[in-house]
Amino acid sequence: MKKLVVSCLVMGMAFNAHAQNYWKKNAGKTAKVFLTNSKTNEKMMDKGSVKFEKFGQPKETDACIFVDPDFKYQKLIGIGGAITDAAAETFYKLPKNKQQEILEAYYGKNGLGYTVVRTNMNSCDFSSDSYTYVQENDNALKSFNVAHDEKYKIPMIKAAQKAIGKEFTFYFSPWSPPAWMKSNKSMLKGGRLENAFYQTWADYYVKFIREYEKRGINIWGLTVQNEPMATQTWESCIYTAEEEGEFLKNNLGPTLWKNGFKDKKVMIWDHNRDLIYQRATTTLSDPETSKYASGIGYHWYETWNNKTQLFDNLIETQRAFPDKFLAFTEGCKEQFDMSKIYDVSLGELYGRNMINDFNKGTALWTDWNVLLDETGGPNHVGNFCFAPIIADTKTGEVYYTYEYYYVGHVSKFIKPNAQRIGSSSNRAALTSTTFMNENGQLVTVIMNDTENDIETNLWIEGMSAKLSTPAHSIQTVIL
Repeated sequence: MKKLVVSCLVMGMAFNAHAQNYWKKNAGKTAKVFLTNSKTNEKMMDKGSVKFEKFGQPKETDACIFVDPDFKYQKLIGIGGAITDAAAETFYKLPKNKQQEILEAYYGKNGLGYTVVRTNMNSCDFSSDSYTYVQENDNALKSFNVAHDEKYKIPMIKAAQKAIGKEFTFYFSPWSPPAWMKSNKSMLKGGRLENAFYQTWADYYVKFIREYEKRGINIWGLTVQNEPMATQTWESCIYTAEEEGEFLKNNLGPTLWKNGFKDKKVMIWDHNRDLIYQRATTTLSDPETSKYASGIGYHWYETWNNKTQLFDNLIETQRAFPDKFLAFTEGCKEQFDMSKIYDVSLGELYGRNMINDFNKGTALWTDWNVLLDETGGPNHVGNFCFAPIIADTKTGEVYYTYEYYYVGHVSKFIKPNAQRIGSSSNRAALTSTTFMNENGQLVTVIMNDTENDIETNLWIEGMSAKLSTPAHSIQTVIL
């Protein structure tokens, strides 16, 4: 394999008092390196330390990534994944020791550092069947109960909450209202919420929040509707940008506030990057609507198999609404194939999206199912997908895909409330982002998804640490 020589990965700092003090404190020190290398089968391997030495001005021919801690951007809310019906059902089909292993792998002291959990209100495609929490035509919602969730979902969420502790960040999304509230009289295949049930549906969210919080699960936030422009074979409901705004302004927002839930973070859109700017600028154009929204959620499915995703749409949306946070609320590799669970491209899909999403302003990043079975389910409409951890419910064996490790190179080392700092790359071969943890620790994640090994240097104000960046690898450098 041809070996490229690239002389520097640059972390430039402005020549001011802050930077000088930083280097006065850190000059001559070392950085820790953790590497996942698909060619050698190393997974988040501790590669020891690299020392900084003097290194001058990089040449124009050098491939560089410039990072400047004096330019600070969004703070990280957290990183995590969804505990759906499918994830929880799979979890409780496993032996107790495997259940504990998975909890530790995501939420434990030695795990990936997940702090965020998303779940579905009512059923979604990753449920074994369609269900709601009320009886048909119960407009007063007197029959509302979450007994369905108490078998699998709630126990797993509470187990994750206990492991995470005070940083637990939990939010939910509806895929569809009950069929009797909708124009097509079905939870599946789109349809829209009938005007007559706008207030009933808003009351439904409040009921859900109360029932979960009664069980000790504090709800941080919610999205208005999962994928409001997708007519799916599974649970789905269509809102135009104007309709979503009207529902939030006249029903959902006031109902949450009136019931003491003003602190809940409401996220609009919750669909793909392609329409995020149009949806945000339309839905939030009315200040009376905008005041109820804290964030703008999005997915990646418009171009997940393409290296040129529409990341710049995130920048434009953030510029338009600097008071709203951007939240990646869902993404996964579709079309499950058990024979491909060890394909490094699964990890690179995640690495590429996470790094670019954060560099474009994203503050919250949530994977889809944290766990699925050997079929890529259960899924009541056959929409089988990959997850970072796959478990064979017949044998009890647990498989860790490259998705798990690539997410971990970010989530394990970059902590909630870390602040992204300025960075810029002059080569496409190396994709990178850098955050500063609250303790001042700099964490740089570097991904090389090319066929070529790259020799490089981590360079800060004339000091550099030599690094090797193997083909199809990701590494985290901690200073």
